[in-house]
Amino acid sequence: MRFASLGSGSHGNATLVEAGATRLMIDCGFSCKETEKRLQQLEVAPDSIDAILVTHEHSDHISGVARYSRRYGTPVWMTPGTEAVHQGGEVAELNLFNSHRSFRIGDMDIQPFPVPHDAREPCQFVFSDGQHRLGLLTDTGSITRHMVEALEGVDALILEFNHDPGMLADGPYPPGLKARVGGDFGHLSNRQAADLLGRLDLGRLKLLVAAHLSEKNNHPDLAREHVERALGGQPADIHIADQLVGVPWKNLL
Repeated sequence: MRFASLGSGSHGNATLVEAGATRLMIDCGFSCKETEKRLQQLEVAPDSIDAILVTHEHSDHISGVARYSRRYGTPVWMTPGTEAVHQGGEVAELNLFNSHRSFRIGDMDIQPFPVPHDAREPCQFVFSDGQHRLGLLTDTGSITRHMVEALEGVDALILEFNHDPGMLADGPYPPGLKARVGGDFGHLSNRQAADLLGRLDLGRLKLLVAAHLSEKNNHPDLAREHVERALGGQPADIHIADQLVGVPWKNLL
């Protein structure tokens, strides 16, 4: 099992997860042309994606989904709530899933779970190939018990470290946007993400990616500091997902 990020942040998000003969893309918030370019950098053919899974309808996660799907005939999976409000147009093949029920695509088991975010029916995922489990959690403003239970015992985790509360408070955003980002249905702060790590059994964790960092309200060094403190010496490989280049392929062995 392996995974990579094509880019993570407010200007676009996409993640690749691969197990056996199955390759999935989670979200596609870049233009089709930009997605193709980023896939080429990872040596991935655009027509080799078996399915696109959508977390929610915000443009930095869904703007390229419909066009990419039509161009390459790629099936798309999303919740009924997301399907009801997305404005991207028709897709080649639409599949709806219940965010409380696991499903399978090819060689991967997928466990979705709902999250508190200001979208219609947002969710995040845990992926498994039967031996390893990869958790993905971004775009949530608070932590629920169900989220903790879903992520318990993962081998790798892509986790949102969106903002530093002090930088957000003193930063350039207007008051309404500050309230949204820092609210219960906004985005996780460094402190909240670190608190989540403190609630998880991390005995199996080998890889952690800090994702969806704000360019104006956070700094990679701050995120890394919170990760390292939360892990408390746990021997995990730590990476910061970049908006421009994401994270290259990482293997779970």
